[in-house]
Amino acid sequence: QVQLVESGGGLVQTGGSLRLSCVASGRTFSAFPMGWFRQAPGKEREFVAAISWNGDSTYYADSVKGRFTISRDNAKNTVLLQMNSLKPEDTAVYYCAADPTTDGNSWYPRHYLGQGTQVTVSS
Repeated sequence: QVQLVESGGGLVQTGGSLRLSCVASGRTFSAFPMGWFRQAPGKEREFVAAISWNGDSTYYADSVKGRFTISRDNAKNTVLLQMNSLKPEDTAVYYCAADPTTDGNSWYPRHYLGQGTQVTVSS
């Protein structure tokens, strides 16, 4: 079993930055990839970013590429999402996922998903 707790969300103006943090407990954190997903009101949940178990490989949705950076610290069981140049369309609840799966085109959460943290970007 894995427990995930996100933090760092909030209200920010267009062009601003936020850093989301996800702390994991339970199973060995460093054994699997981690990911971030988001869901805006009235929309389906979508992939944002993912990182391999050792941090060597990162993956991003086209909509956030160049603005968001995912990283992890296995010693602290933590995965981060640095979000810069935020836009109103980034407004959503952001979820951390452990051991997501990929079909080569995108990533999808599986068994472990946090409770989410709200990010609101005002125009």
